[in-house]
Amino acid sequence: MKIWVDADAVPVVIKDILNRAAQRKEVETIYVANQYIRTPPSKFIRSMQVPQGFDVADDEIVKLVELGDLVITSDIPLAAEVIEKGALALSGRGELFTKENIRSRLNIRDFMDTMRASGEQSGGPPPLNQKDRQNFSNHLDRILTANH
Repeated sequence: MKIWVDADAVPVVIKDILNRAAQRKEVETIYVANQYIRTPPSKFIRSMQVPQGFDVADDEIVKLVELGDLVITSDIPLAAEVIEKGALALSGRGELFTKENIRSRLNIRDFMDTMRASGEQSGGPPPLNQKDRQNFSNHLDRILTANH
């Protein structure tokens, strides 16, 4: 199992949790972004810089992810694509995307896009809170324990 991180918008606190887990469980963790991402010195953690462009990092993750890998992303379309390839997808808030819930999440995302396009101001997601961090950490630990 490898962990692929859609790293363009991952909060620092989530990176810290991932880095500690990668070291503790000795799981290869790759941060993919179109900018340089600093990673701690570790044989288990590295970054991969891709060219600038819309969805370039997402496309690279989809190309490289394998059955049983874990992808950390809040990007619903990316989560749907990696699930199709047999990978797991976990948001930075600890929401595990599955074949059972991804379709409804895509529908909600599309609805919100339509609302924003019509001028509706919905604001962004609320700031990450302690419950979100704990939820992420717990899900990550369960996944790594089950697959290691």
